[in-house]
Amino acid sequence: MKHKILQQYFGFNDFKLGQEEIIEAVLDREKHNGVLAVLPTGGGKSLLYQFPSLLNNGLTIVISPLISLMKNQVDFLKSKNILAELYNSSLSDIDKRNIIYKLSNSNNGDQIKI
Repeated sequence: MKHKILQQYFGFNDFKLGQEEIIEAVLDREKHNGVLAVLPTGGGKSLLYQFPSLLNNGLTIVISPLISLMKNQVDFLKSKNILAELYNSSLSDIDKRNIIYKLSNSNNGDQIKI
């Protein structure tokens, strides 16, 4: 299942070194006390939060201090037909309210990535 999702949404046949183990740790709710992953530039950090969100129903919130990174990631997810939004200081008040409305009116089965 994981490799099918990896191929379908990200176009990769294999995970990069450490990615699969980190994703397993994130998904292991019984042992989950938080996960810290330190990878080099190009090590595939974005996949570590995008991938688990595809396996879980409901809301995934990703917090990032980099507005440009947020935009790039949301654009990528939307290009793969994955519901995603960003929320930061660059948005108008109307856009912020629309995102909050989507969140408050989403069903448990809906997936909205922010």
